[in-house]
Amino acid sequence: MEPVYTPVIGFARALFAAEGLKFTVTGAEHVPRTGGGVVVMNHLSYLDFAYAGLAARPSKRVIRFMCKDTIFEHPVAGPLMRGMKHIPVDRESGSASFRAALSALKSGELVGVFPEATISRSFELKEFKTGAIRMAQAARVPILPVVLWGSQRVWTKGRPKHLGRTNVPITLSVGEPIHVAKTDKAAVVEQELRARMQQMLDAAQAVYPPLSGDDLVYLPARLGGRAPTLEEATQLDAADVAARRAAKGLA
Repeated sequence: MEPVYTPVIGFARALFAAEGLKFTVTGAEHVPRTGGGVVVMNHLSYLDFAYAGLAARPSKRVIRFMCKDTIFEHPVAGPLMRGMKHIPVDRESGSASFRAALSALKSGELVGVFPEATISRSFELKEFKTGAIRMAQAARVPILPVVLWGSQRVWTKGRPKHLGRTNVPITLSVGEPIHVAKTDKAAVVEQELRARMQQMLDAAQAVYPPLSGDDLVYLPARLGGRAPTLEEATQLDAADVAARRAAKGLA
């Protein structure tokens, strides 16, 4: 029973329908019906965790997402996040969240991870952190690569939110599970995972309806769009991290 998660899913699906969002999900058969797994996703928008959960619906599963701890402090979102058993992450000290995720995986849960840690302003794949790989190794569960595309057009970092009737297409692609052994080097697995997800992202972008005009801000510069390059986005992210650390007195 999911007394909080189930009604939240129902509300979210009704909201998505009201917004006219058009979801296309491929590869959902790769989501196991039982047992733990680390769901690894690219990160384009503030609502990716809500959208990505749709990929697990055919298998009648829910995903416990690892999300920044500040969300759990919100008076409305916080109780909901805890009720859905999502996992708070302190970006400055992640050991507690790692242990919580490991416990969930060993209990047979699907744990959702954004290995880029933050939203990609360039809409390209950023450098991956290896925490998700290490969790999969420690819990002896597979990694499930998931790629989203189109979600950046709804609400992304540095752009106005569009939560009305948008009719935006959003694609979710689930790849074949990647099985890792404890002896595998995390850096090598990370390269394989990132290459696999890049192929999936390229395929999703290739069949997505063409963007033009003002929507070009949601397209990577590599594809002729007006989004920041990966290098420019990395500089913006570094400035954000410095400001956040300074606010906490850690600079």
